Amino acid sequence: MILVPYLSIAQTKYETDFNKFLNDYDQYFGYLKERKIDIERIRNYYQDDVKTVSNKDEFISLMEIVINEFYNGHISLNTNISSSNNIIPTGADIYAVKDGQKYFISDLRKGFPAEISGLKKGMEIVKYNNQDISDAVKKFLPKSVDIYNQEMYQYAINMLLAGKRKTKRKITVLSKGKEEEFIIDNSDFKMYEALIEYKEVDDNTGYIKINNSLGNSDLIPAFDKALDSLFNLKTIILDLTETPSGGNTMVGRAIMGRFINKELPYQVHVFNEKPYSTVRKWIELASPREKIYKGNLIVMVGHWTGSMGEGIAIGFDAMKRGDVVGTKMAGLIGAIYILKMSNTGIGYSIPVEKMYHVNGTPREDFIPSFNTKNRDETYKKALEMSKN
Repeated sequence: MILVPYLSIAQTKYETDFNKFLNDYDQYFGYLKERKIDIERIRNYYQDDVKTVSNKDEFISLMEIVINEFYNGHISLNTNISSSNNIIPTGADIYAVKDGQKYFISDLRKGFPAEISGLKKGMEIVKYNNQDISDAVKKFLPKSVDIYNQEMYQYAINMLLAGKRKTKRKITVLSKGKEEEFIIDNSDFKMYEALIEYKEVDDNTGYIKINNSLGNSDLIPAFDKALDSLFNLKTIILDLTETPSGGNTMVGRAIMGRFINKELPYQVHVFNEKPYSTVRKWIELASPREKIYKGNLIVMVGHWTGSMGEGIAIGFDAMKRGDVVGTKMAGLIGAIYILKMSNTGIGYSIPVEKMYHVNGTPREDFIPSFNTKNRDETYKKALEMSKN
């Protein structure tokens, strides 16, 4: 089937770009069926709003709302304005869950403003910026659906708590039956001092932590240096809990290649060539590289392990090279392509290729063999495992 672009007479440039965005998602988005996305229903819901847009900033604000219809952190614009929300998981430092009609803090990003403010895991959130949490979360729920599922709520609460860029957040929790307020200030926060951190934990165990740099090729020699310095130790703990932005397969394969002695499959790609009713499917391999570390490997993952970090984790699991310990990961769907709107020039990401573990299960559904509840528990478990 050949798709005919959605056009109408005398469209504004914003209407044209809005429709191109939806047409591209209709043609290329790999998860329409799985996520029950109805492109025409989205178009009908927002088309009157698009007609009222008079400038680019208003259009960006509207498209940021439209993106919530797809409820996944891998879908975003490549531009933002002062009122833009932080994207998840990269811009988030709180991971909350919905339990019944209540919301609880499940995890906190180590050393980030939310944790520094005094918030604790397990606290019940009752208000965000003085608004009842059940009302505040509605801002990020899809508008074109009749029934919300748990994944939609999960996306919405964590987008809400991520807050707007460089704006203070007030989070009210219920503590011992009383409300307590926490102010979170991101303004002076500096994220990382290095691409990677590493150390000897004890005489038998080395620790390597990657600081959200899986898209930076400079990480490869830095990782080699770290691994080589710990090479004679019995066990390596590889910490991927701070890789929310993902990266690229070259860097991922370079890391995996230091731990395998033969070429092995680590993930599966599926590309639906929708206009021609064909499917392209291939298995990606990791190859040995440099001096191979043959000791024990423990891989830490968490709520801030995204995209390529998730690919490395399922890769080590598929290759049966190391134990993966941690929470469910960020669940960023697919491998993304970047397309651009014709008039405004705004770029946007589309998860085009579906990603799978080599056992056939979706990457976003992966649960570590050694499952934990939060990052602190993950690190404790990894240390415990290193003693065995």
